Amino acid sequence: QLGRDALVSDDMYATMDLCVGCKGCKRECPTGVDVARMKIEFLHHYRRRHGMRMQDRLIAYLPRYAPWARRFSFLPNLRDRVPGLAWLSERLLGFSARRPLPHWRRDAFDARTERAASAPADNAPEVVLFVDTFNTYFEAENARAAAAVLSAAGYRVIFAQAADGGRPLCCGRTFLAAGLVDEARFEARRLIDALKPWAARGVPIVGLEPSCLLTLRDEIGVMFPRDQTEPIARNAVLLEEFLAREQQLGRLHLELKPLVAKRALLHGHCHQKAFGAMTATQQALRLIPGLTVETIDSGCCGMAGAFGFEAKHYDVSMKMGELGVLPAVRAAAADTLIVADGTSCRQQIRDGAGREALHVARVLYSALSNE
Repeated sequence: QLGRDALVSDDMYATMDLCVGCKGCKRECPTGVDVARMKIEFLHHYRRRHGMRMQDRLIAYLPRYAPWARRFSFLPNLRDRVPGLAWLSERLLGFSARRPLPHWRRDAFDARTERAASAPADNAPEVVLFVDTFNTYFEAENARAAAAVLSAAGYRVIFAQAADGGRPLCCGRTFLAAGLVDEARFEARRLIDALKPWAARGVPIVGLEPSCLLTLRDEIGVMFPRDQTEPIARNAVLLEEFLAREQQLGRLHLELKPLVAKRALLHGHCHQKAFGAMTATQQALRLIPGLTVETIDSGCCGMAGAFGFEAKHYDVSMKMGELGVLPAVRAAAADTLIVADGTSCRQQIRDGAGREALHVARVLYSALSNE
């Protein structure tokens, strides 16, 4: 009906362009239609026909070049420090000059050398901590906080590493977002090989970034045979899901102290909402004595991974944020904690409301150390 080659046409690209991959359709559609997954399939065919822009390549291949970019972090960080470079990056690469890019860290998280605190008993239960690309290179403090919290609760923390000892593991999310299914499958294969021995033993696989961890319960399951992925999907949980579950089972021994802040304002990542993880997030925060948790009634914050970084999408991104999360954060008292697990959500809140949002792991760590 749409004519020959309609699937890979520019008209179809324009139709799919404003899908932010929030998976709200998967949650709300009576038949569970997953438009985000449809967009991946569309982009896979579209890129093969039309190729990729440099902007698309920089976003998609981030996990591959990140180990090298980290070593020379001062160079990409100049983009937001030297006048004119942000404007130039918009003209040449399409990244909005009105928004800073993530800050590269020299003290990136390295699963090969990091050490979590020892568990108190030799027979302490094990957990595998999967640290995604974003928390590895841009917010390593989240991973270290999560490891400290898990250790304090009596678990022996094992950092997920590539079986070949090579570069950090990646779920393939950036490749999926660009439609590079074959590249995503390659990354997912590395991750499966690293995690399957632990999954076979029923060891929990704990993650921090919702879009990455929940890929283990969603897209990876359609890229490989079920017998390879189902044990991993069954054991993959977000940090707050794991803590809430252990608390309900009476197995959590985590001593937390009251914080100076008595109220937390929580913004949920779209994938947390789509996969029903928000209740666990609230429960994990309520482990802190005296902390009142309020969840913002909002949809997508508008950042949606790399969507809000693109110059052509910047205005739409900010308008989406203004529908809920940004006004709520601005209205919050100065002593209210702003909590958001998604790295892109935290960036949107910082750019649009001028407030720092914290990952749940950092909030719990603050209660652990009484900061």
